[in-house]
Amino acid sequence: MQSMPSASRRDFIRAAAATAGVGALSSTGAAAPSPRDADVVLAKLLEGNTRFINGQTSLLSRRRPSDFAALAEGQEPSAIIVACADSRVAPELIFDQGVGDLFVVRVAGNVVSGSGPIVAGSIEFAVAELGARLIVVLGHTRCGAVKAAIQHIDKQDSLPGSINGLVELIKPAVTDVRGTPGDKLDNVIKANVRRCVGQLKTMGPILPEQFKSGGLKAVGGVYDLATGKVDIVG
Repeated sequence: MQSMPSASRRDFIRAAAATAGVGALSSTGAAAPSPRDADVVLAKLLEGNTRFINGQTSLLSRRRPSDFAALAEGQEPSAIIVACADSRVAPELIFDQGVGDLFVVRVAGNVVSGSGPIVAGSIEFAVAELGARLIVVLGHTRCGAVKAAIQHIDKQDSLPGSINGLVELIKPAVTDVRGTPGDKLDNVIKANVRRCVGQLKTMGPILPEQFKSGGLKAVGGVYDLATGKVDIVG
């Protein structure tokens, strides 16, 4: 990982000030939205997902060696994606984004709390050092880690090695939807995403302050493996 250049640090400070009401005003007197504003970024991600669904991806020209070289001195990703490590879930493709657009953290079950300093530190780095203002926790249909949590909470047994510790982090989501009508696996996948979003808001010393000031937003989404569509959850 590489810290953002000093100019980007200044941009982040200005953006944080803007969320407190200090930002520049547009000609109409309203605060002009920054291209890194969380809502603007989320809208762009969903627009990219629509292109992906329709087979109209537009950013192939931004994945050439020259595009990578242009970012060799620094990065300014617009969003953090905490996604499952599943081989079928590729955030840059799903959202039709180019090199440098997304800071991606991938771990089985897209777990956040209890996943240790590697996941938490990666997210905090992207917020504090790179100035990202949107976090998307991205679950997906037919998630194997969630399926294991459902199966083994009923059997009250354990899995070998560290797999058991991972599944334990997801089991509370199974309890959350007990008695809820509908497909159990789908319900738990959504509940797990919601839990992870909630956990971000109380995790460590860096993120809660950013959420409180309005300088950071977190949302959950579920990617449908069959259709390619990302639905916002919660």
